[in-house]
Amino acid sequence: MPTAARPITLFTQQWADLPFEELCAKAATWGYDGLEIAACPRHLDIGRATGDPDYLPELKATLDRYGLRVFTLGAHLVGQAVCDPIDERHRGILPDRVWGDGEPEGVRRRAAREVEATARAAAVLGADTVVGFTGSSIWHALAMFPPVGEDFVADGFDDFARRWHPILDVFDEVGVRFALEVHPTEIAYDYWTARRALEAVGNRPAFGLNFDPSHLLWQGIDLAGFVYDFRERIYHVDFKDTKLHADGRNGVLGSHLPWADPRRGWDFVSVGHGDIDFEVCARVLNSIGYEGPVSVEWEDAGYDRLLAAPEALAEVRRLTAITSSGRFDADFGDS
Repeated sequence: MPTAARPITLFTQQWADLPFEELCAKAATWGYDGLEIAACPRHLDIGRATGDPDYLPELKATLDRYGLRVFTLGAHLVGQAVCDPIDERHRGILPDRVWGDGEPEGVRRRAAREVEATARAAAVLGADTVVGFTGSSIWHALAMFPPVGEDFVADGFDDFARRWHPILDVFDEVGVRFALEVHPTEIAYDYWTARRALEAVGNRPAFGLNFDPSHLLWQGIDLAGFVYDFRERIYHVDFKDTKLHADGRNGVLGSHLPWADPRRGWDFVSVGHGDIDFEVCARVLNSIGYEGPVSVEWEDAGYDRLLAAPEALAEVRRLTAITSSGRFDADFGDS
């Protein structure tokens, strides 16, 4: 069981408009221990990392100047394209070298190579985990109509395993793990699909889970139970909050309404402004012996991120300081 507060990092994806050094300066001033660096051009250009031997050492030197550590990299956007049916939405989230001519199978293959390159970059930077998405060839059939047979679903998990086994071979080669963020549109989006995804790749150690309670709360999943049951596979933790707004007219599917629209049935909010019991999350993470970082993710369309980031840090710092000093009844027998 951890005996000291865990490191707290800031996920940089929602800050991708800022130059990397500017964000480092802000994060250090606020008091973050490090960054979960998103693989995006301003923060971690995987193309440069592959072709320029000086690039990653320079990136690490920038982190060092601000006293920041890197434990994880984020490969969410490119990972999404590994298994997805590819359409114009992906054009907006992928580098030109991955999109290429847009032919779907070519995009998927190039996306897989980009995730592999991210694992190699992580190893050079001293990060032991890449957090990301996998995409899914079967998410669009969630509603089960037109009727979806078990063979269709099984083919989706087989497709995921076939595409990710070679990627995970590279992760094994460089000594880095992949943590899938259990999330809508991924091959694993809830409890049972997470279990099935792990089984699909033979429960190989290179593949685990990123625990982000914000995606599980609105699905009605028991957060503590999820962490405990998958305790051997919780490789990374993000803290992001969710606020439920059920009013009898909306539902959990979002109604095609934008973030922060009051008509939505739920919304992402900054830590401490929603309905997640983060103290329960912190205590169960203690119980399973999780010693990795907790990454603050800002996705609150109704709250200025410059106010939210230091506030969330203070709250997460308080929560992660909750540790055990031993059993309160340990000495009762000696009284």
